This record gives sequence, structure tokens and C-alpha cells, in this order.
Amino acid sequence: MAASIEVPDSITVGELAEVLQLPATRLIGELFKNGIVATINERLDFDTAQIIVGELGLDVELQRKVVEVEPVKRQKAAQTASATDRPPVVAVMGHVDHGKTSLLDAIRSAQVAKGEAGGITQHISAYQVEHKDRLITFLDTPGHEAFAAIRQHGADLTDIVIIVVAADDGVKPQTIEAIRYAKNAGTKIVVAINKMDKEGANPGLVMGQLAEQGVVADDKAWGGDVPMVEVSAKTGDGLTNLLDTVLLVADIDELKADATIPARGLIIEAHVEHGRGPIAHALIEEGTLKAGDFILAGGTYAKVRNLDATTGKPIKSAGPSTPVIISGFKTLPEFGDQFETVKNERDARERAAVVASERAHGSSRSDMSSSELLRIISRTDKLQELPIIIKADVQGSLTSVADSLKSIETDEVAVRVAGSSVGVINDNDIHLAKSTGSIIYGFNTSVANNIKRLANRDKVSIRLYSVIYQLIDDAKNELSKLLAPEVTEKEVGTLEVKGVFKTTKTEVICGGEVLSGKLTTPAMVRVLRGKEQIGTAKLKGLKRGPNAANDLVEGELGGLELETSARIDLQIGDKLEFYVVETKERTL
Repeated sequence: MAASIEVPDSITVGELAEVLQLPATRLIGELFKNGIVATINERLDFDTAQIIVGELGLDVELQRKVVEVEPVKRQKAAQTASATDRPPVVAVMGHVDHGKTSLLDAIRSAQVAKGEAGGITQHISAYQVEHKDRLITFLDTPGHEAFAAIRQHGADLTDIVIIVVAADDGVKPQTIEAIRYAKNAGTKIVVAINKMDKEGANPGLVMGQLAEQGVVADDKAWGGDVPMVEVSAKTGDGLTNLLDTVLLVADIDELKADATIPARGLIIEAHVEHGRGPIAHALIEEGTLKAGDFILAGGTYAKVRNLDATTGKPIKSAGPSTPVIISGFKTLPEFGDQFETVKNERDARERAAVVASERAHGSSRSDMSSSELLRIISRTDKLQELPIIIKADVQGSLTSVADSLKSIETDEVAVRVAGSSVGVINDNDIHLAKSTGSIIYGFNTSVANNIKRLANRDKVSIRLYSVIYQLIDDAKNELSKLLAPEVTEKEVGTLEVKGVFKTTKTEVICGGEVLSGKLTTPAMVRVLRGKEQIGTAKLKGLKRGPNAANDLVEGELGGLELETSARIDLQIGDKLEFYVVETKERTL
């Protein structure tokens, strides 16, 4: 019978070696064989430790040590005399296929019907809707990991979580996970019992299953305190009641913030956009952010060059609970970074440098759990990035894939992990991939036909692998496409000027003798007088006698037509060097 050993969710290599009564060097060697370069002080998550024990062939069974987690207390903005009501911030979560995306789409469609066509774009990190002359901010989080990251950074801006449960399917594993996240984050819960239009819908059964998870309905039959609203995303029934309930819960909490102070908030998504550079989606917690402000976000900073609403429309300022798109960052901020307004660029630059340095030094002893590892990988200031989303069957596989991707970074290109999680590829992954321009890599996981159709519609690439090296090779190929080509100059010939016939600001016509090589058009030209270069030009045409020629070879006399960007005072005896520029694609 295998010996049973309890270990926590996170354990160092040295600690694991001690409980297994093994030399630490043996564990380090086994980790290296699995693609993890670790020291004795590196930390491993439980799944990775379990995999390594299995690889070692030990007659030991690891058990997860249960640690009670106290709910995180909400960190509300300090109330001041000038604080005023603010919109509630709402996250929508739930099990795959229970209609989370359909519900969000239905809410958005209702706004379009009010004449706001084009006002709410698809697949954005956050957006606002108006209901009964009041705003509600929705966070369209890319999966549960994003929600957890907000909580982990101690700046959870979510006031209410709508948990979507299908009336014909009931409580499922991801439903329970969503409940746990909401409770630990200290947010209020509203349940949307969806798919009431379907045959077999049983809201009573759903309420009973939720009660078993400590989420008890607030009606008389149950006597709890959690509002539950029956809805149909398909028909639109119940949507008005759901939004009314959200506003009622918000009113009970008396959500307020001071809009008169310098802005602070949270980075909820960041990416590099061609032509615009680093772009961040952010949510303002308090204060007012204006175009032109200097803001500090973790190890980077920005002068807010452009401030846009999530509709893409430029705005001059934004107040509490408002989602915005910010451009002007020097490098990509990290997801979950808090941002704050600072007085000037010098202050922002100096403080960002301190944080960046602290993070760089802290990374040497990073926790080997997947969420920590992926956050390290996603933090990059490389010139070119490949955004990807990783899905895997188990946490250990996720860690291995992420570790291997990190190892193929160079000074020019790097992988940016926009999202990662264990399980099948779902609609959240497609929406995140669409908004971030990511490739989805699936390792030992699957994708349903309806998700494939959604991916095809949104032009999202899904690539499935069961062999990690094939996945890494594919990522290498994609990164290679981002490498700047190798540019070389190849000298093709030289000529001595024997006569100058015409010189203008943009053109020179001359004649000469080819001293070496073979001249053909087009070619670039360096004009030398002695050893000094006096100008450059482009060879446009050749003549042999009165006739046009395709080439001139060593020893021949001929005429030349040169195109210049600046006037060249060409003289007899000057030497012309001809060369062509060649580009060659590079690979990793």
C-alpha cells in the first residue's frame, strides 16, 4: 500500500525532497527532464509535485493539505464628503454552455435596439449599458483566472457577480467554482436561472442545488438572501427584471466614489496594437482620468495619449466605474496592475523603474504554479509579441507548456499569454482570442463543434496537440514570422566616371568604365571621391553606345542614368560602387 503524504498547494523543491527523503539534486534533475529549470528554493504547485513523484516511480501518494481560506474583505474606496453615487460593476460567470455569453449578447442587443447601434462592440473586456437612466458596468472576464487575478491583487472592483445556471441542467463544477470565487472576493451574488424557454426547465431543482452550496434564494419558500431571477437569453424574458435586481442590490450597498480626486483603478487587459503600441483596457475605481494625464501602472507608465470609451469613441475624461481604453504606455502593463495618476512624467518614470526592478529581482524565485508562471511570461517589453491562449487537460501540463514557451523567447520576440486554464476550449476562450488577436493552443484537450463554428466566424485559430514538442515547434514557426528579416548588402560592381552629361536636383546622366563586376538595374550606388563618400543614388538605366542595355561588364564603357534624392556634384574621376540589398527570412 502506498504511503500517503500531505503537502500544501505550494511547496519548495527542498521541502518536497525532505518529505520524500530524497536528495534535492534528484528532484531538480527530474524537473529538468520535464522542462522545468528549478533551484532548491523554487516553488512547485501541487499538480506539478504529483507529476514529479509519479515520474520518479515512488510508492508514495500525495494528498492535498486542506487549508481554510478566509474570504477577502472588499477594499472599498475611501468615502469623502464629495463622494457621489457610481455605477455598479458586474461580472457574469457560470458553467460552460449555460448561456453566459448568450445572456451578455442579449443585454447588448437590447441596448442596440434603443438606437445605440455600433455603440457596444463585441468581445471587449468591459462595457456599460444604460437601464432606466442609470449605468451598469459589465466585466466580460476571459474566464475564471482573470477574476481570481483581480482578487489576488487586492483591488477587486467587482460589486456584483451574476452566476448563470441553466434551468434544464442545474449546478455543475464551474458553477461551484464561480460561487467560490464570488464568496472569496466578498461580492454580492445574483443568480440568473437561464434557459427558462427550454422544455425540462426546473428552477426549483436549481434553487435546491444552489442551497446545498450555501447560496439560498431570497424568496419566502427558501428564506435566504440571494436574489434569483428566471430569464431566457433566447427570448429576452426576464432581462429587465435581472437588471432591476442588479440596481436594487447596488442601491442597498450605496455604492459611491469621489470623482473630484486624481484617478486610480485597475488594468483589466493589455495588448500591443499595430500602429498604436501598448494598449490597456482599464476600469476606473475613483477619481477622474483625463487625456494628457500621467499614470503609473506597476512597472510601466503612460502619458494618456488617447482615452477612448469601450465603443472606440474618443472621450476627454472618465469617472468612477467607467471602463476605458488607454494608449500611450511605454511598455505593456500587467493584467491586474493598479494604476494611479501621478503629477508628472519624471515621477511616473522613476516610480515605474523601481517597481520594474523589484519585479525583475523577484522573478528569480517565482512560484512554479501555472498562474504565477504565466503572469511572468506575460510580463514582457519585447519588440514583437505573439499573443496566445493555452488550454490543457491538467494543471501540470499547463505548467509544462508555459515553461517550454518561455524557453524560446529571444531579445526580439516573445510569447504573451493572454489567457490560460484547464479544460475544454469554450466560448470565453474564443472571445478573448478575438479581442487579443491570439492563437489558441490546446494540449490534450478538445473543442466542441459549436465552439469550432464560433471560432470560424470570428476567424480565431485553434491548434490542438497531444505532443508538447509539436506545439512548441508551431509556436516557434509563428514567432519566426515576427522576426525582422536579415538585411545584407551585396556589392555587384564598380565604375569610374569618364564624363558627366547632365546634373539636376534629382537626376544625373554620366558615362564611365566598369572597373569590376557586372552592373544591372536596379541597384543602389555609393558615390566616392577618393575615400570620401559624397552621396548616394539609385541606378535607373544603362546604355551601351546609343542603345539601352540590360547590363555592363568589367572593361566596358557605357552610359548611366542615376536617380538621386539630393543634388550630387559629380566629377570626372569619381568612383561609383554598385550594390543590391538582399533580405533573408530568419528562423528561431
